[in-house]
Amino acid sequence: MGPRLAGLMITDLMQAVSFLRDRSETDADRISAMGYSLGSFVVGMTGAVDERIHCCVLAGGGNFDGPGEYWDRSKPMCQGAPYRSLQALGDRGAVLYALHASRGPSLIYNGLEDNVVNIPNHGRPFFQDLRERTIELMGGEANVFDVGFLKGASHRPHFVTRPVVLWLESHQGFPPNWSDQDIREMPETRIGSWAEKYSVETDPGYATEIREFGTTALRDDIPGVDRSLLNVFPDTEWEAQKHTLVHEKWRERVRAEISGR
Repeated sequence: MGPRLAGLMITDLMQAVSFLRDRSETDADRISAMGYSLGSFVVGMTGAVDERIHCCVLAGGGNFDGPGEYWDRSKPMCQGAPYRSLQALGDRGAVLYALHASRGPSLIYNGLEDNVVNIPNHGRPFFQDLRERTIELMGGEANVFDVGFLKGASHRPHFVTRPVVLWLESHQGFPPNWSDQDIREMPETRIGSWAEKYSVETDPGYATEIREFGTTALRDDIPGVDRSLLNVFPDTEWEAQKHTLVHEKWRERVRAEISGR
């Protein structure tokens, strides 16, 4: 069930890429994917298999480790079981990032105090070793992942910050009004202040300075958006269809299929 759930999330991202490639305003050769926390796991898996993705950014994760370590023991349904299912690859982290390198550039960016995904024990030496093993598999450094860290920070969506956007500009490029110089001169917003200004609903576990609230995001003119406007379905349609969409019902269907085999 775990690998199947991860497969559904990977498929969601691949379908998003397919959707963007069909849009006339999209450059199909410069579609990138960014993921945070569980999203970093999904991007880590998808970026290894979908060659249509140009750049990948893994924030709050990307430290694919060995047997019995963090990712094997993480949330079983969406991370632990799927990651354990990849043991046949051998050195899973190096193999995944070798596949990434064959696709294009990738960046892993973490707070040095991120104890959610074990970064204090997986700091610079861990990533240097992982990078060297990936280079050995690839036979060279071309497109082997870059690494960045932020002191004094824990679990955060670092892809909204200046260093990561500058990396994307250098590897992918943005429209003319987002040049390297433009990005360096853009104002920043502390997410905690932004959330307070727009009365954004926040989980207390995230609303601390070392975590999301302390994130400094680019720009100071991003408005708050009501949560209802971010939903895929209007409330009436959600109420009509949620019995087919929520995880609990999906799990019941999978168990029934498995028991019927």
